[in-house]
Amino acid sequence: MTETPADDYDSPWKDVLEHAFPEFMAFYFPQAHAQIDWDHGHEFKPTELRQVVRDAELGKRFADALVQVTLKDGQTRWIYIHIEIQGSRDGDFAHRMFTYNYRLYDRFATPIASLAVLADEDEGWKPDRYGYEVLGCEHSIKFPVVKLLDHAERIDQLEGNPNPFALVTAAHLRTRQTRHDPEARYQAKRTLVRLLYRQGWERQRILDLFAVLDWMMRLPDGLQDKLWQDIQDIEGERKMPYVTSIERRAIERGMQQGMQQGMQQGMQQGMQQGMQQGRQAEASNMLQRLITRRFGLLSTEAHTRLENATLEQLEHWADNILDARTLEDVFRD
Repeated sequence: MTETPADDYDSPWKDVLEHAFPEFMAFYFPQAHAQIDWDHGHEFKPTELRQVVRDAELGKRFADALVQVTLKDGQTRWIYIHIEIQGSRDGDFAHRMFTYNYRLYDRFATPIASLAVLADEDEGWKPDRYGYEVLGCEHSIKFPVVKLLDHAERIDQLEGNPNPFALVTAAHLRTRQTRHDPEARYQAKRTLVRLLYRQGWERQRILDLFAVLDWMMRLPDGLQDKLWQDIQDIEGERKMPYVTSIERRAIERGMQQGMQQGMQQGMQQGMQQGMQQGRQAEASNMLQRLITRRFGLLSTEAHTRLENATLEQLEHWADNILDARTLEDVFRD
């Protein structure tokens, strides 16, 4: 049986956190969500967080997000929420939460709420405090913690929940369940993709959440190709022509990750690396597939242009296809 590719949770969590922060708080920390005045907006502070990380001399340890919000307690005041999403057990995790909290407080002189989401595999690991006492002086922190494994008994309920983070949590748990069963993961991923389209969400939200599911629930190439066909069928049923955009996003992600095979990787990775002889034909075929899905069967002239194009031209036309309204817009120089 073909093994599924290795899983990676961190990066897509960061992306979707910024995309839907109010929903993140509502799903994982509802009591805190109820105390925030969302009418005043919220603002992510990545620069400030990076500075604190350097100040704390914590090396590669990384706090996922720092967000500025306003509380609705009768006072107009900003506070900061520090979010840490931890993908594996780490004996230094609670100490890191403690360090980030006091460093952020020292920098901003305002209350810091530190919150943690644990996406690890250890059911018995749930650190929620850190502190010390010396000579009668006590210094400690207790922080709210959410454990994704705690949702494992109600995955079906998660899949029916309209909050996008219910779907992300379900994807995380299905990924864990199907680690050594590619066919089962394919079936689970197809189900979750269908749920994406049933929610009636805006186009960009569907694309962003698809990127999260695609990153979490990696499939062998053959099953991934089969899933692309399923997505095309789903979009045809619901008259939502997003597949070209999704494919483009996957190709770009494949280039960035340095993948070696598949639709997501072949064209862009090959272009980036200069493509060995024969890759040019592969890139041309890939672009032909995308154009055919968008505009129908190609003319003889269009076939000729693709077959004779340079790698640079193919890359440029791939950039054009996302926003092109006509076939000529694709070949626009």
